[in-house]
Amino acid sequence: MIGMLGLIASLLLLMYLTMKGINIIVAAIISAIVVALTGGLNLETALTEHYMTGFTNYFYSWFLIFLLGAIFGKIMQVTKAADSIANWVKDTLGPSRAVFAVVAAAAIMTYGGVSLFVVGFAVYPIAVSLFKLANLPHRFIPAALVFGSISFTMTAPGSPEIQNLIPTEFFGTKPTAGGFIGVLMALVIMVIGSLLLSRMVKKAVQNGETFSLPNKSSNVAADETAAALEAEVMMQRPATEPKGKEYPHIILAILPLMTVIAMLNTIANFTSSTAAALVSLFSGIVLACVLMFKYLVGFWEALAKGSQDALVAAANTCAVVGFGSVAAQVAAFDTFVDALVNIPGPPLMGLAIAVTLICGITGSASGGLGIALPILAPMYMAQGLDPGAMHRISALASGGLDSLPHNGYVVTTIRAICGETHKRSYGPIFILSVAMPTIVLVLAVILYSIF
Repeated sequence: MIGMLGLIASLLLLMYLTMKGINIIVAAIISAIVVALTGGLNLETALTEHYMTGFTNYFYSWFLIFLLGAIFGKIMQVTKAADSIANWVKDTLGPSRAVFAVVAAAAIMTYGGVSLFVVGFAVYPIAVSLFKLANLPHRFIPAALVFGSISFTMTAPGSPEIQNLIPTEFFGTKPTAGGFIGVLMALVIMVIGSLLLSRMVKKAVQNGETFSLPNKSSNVAADETAAALEAEVMMQRPATEPKGKEYPHIILAILPLMTVIAMLNTIANFTSSTAAALVSLFSGIVLACVLMFKYLVGFWEALAKGSQDALVAAANTCAVVGFGSVAAQVAAFDTFVDALVNIPGPPLMGLAIAVTLICGITGSASGGLGIALPILAPMYMAQGLDPGAMHRISALASGGLDSLPHNGYVVTTIRAICGETHKRSYGPIFILSVAMPTIVLVLAVILYSIF
């Protein structure tokens, strides 16, 4: 009983500390100490062996993906290719379709492998311009950015995002795993989510809301948190900007994204998905540099900043995985896993619930997958279930509860990029990136179980 209470307390503590803005590495170690002490583990063994093994194994497996993905995003930023794509979507769809334009711009770039923070920076000014021209409430911009960036692009078949790559290691699948049902689920989230967001914005306008930039919060602590996040996000800007406002042609800007997707899903048929991702991201970087060389200012700075971003992102995720490795050693965790594996209903339901709960508690889709799949994948593979279905269920499950208020990207988008507050803008995010993907996850379990 004490072990189970300690497990729950440590998970709640991790969530609480991250929501309070405590560094995730510090929060994960503190939470690991709590679960180790209440679970009867030797503290030295828990930290030096279990925690560090989980930390280093995840780093070993995925750091190069983080590195090339971050550098690719910085190259797309300093060449203003990301700005070119955002402006092209704005000019093509116009203010009358402002909501869909913001979602589409974010989705195109993230599905092509561009860093979330780069996408947020590139699309936000365009979103402000469109929402101002259409006189739409500013508080819906964070929802449009988050929805376009993570709700369906990172969990869809063929995506180069790490949430779609991690399951390949444990189920022996390819990035396109999940077949028609996986594609259908992505389309359902995209279409219904866009309609829901448009309806929410329209209702707000009918209630008299208009465009206005957010005011400074009267909450000093919130302002300090926002200032800290803003400083962190400002570091994402290139050290030097191209002169003038000239952007690369849209074809040049989008070709590297298309190359990454095409090469990933072609090469993955002949080698591991990790190797395919590395080759495709490297090719995207090289192609972007060649095609947009005249716009490439601050190349070495972009490499340096991309490397720094990759180290921070990887270390933060490794810290969460390290905590999960300690938690997995206590008897209460085995009880928890057994309950999920033997849950009544379709066999895939236990996998879906376990992954989505762990991702929600940690506030990290990739971190949750890194904790859950090493333990759960062998159990479900032994049951003879379709690996493709398990891959897609795992990916979809990572994209639901991970977007709770303490999620790092959600906090940064609301506070630092958009200057909003959770009170004003989180509601639509919850509907679009938590509630709806979770409902679609249940639908996916049913469809995979039938077909």
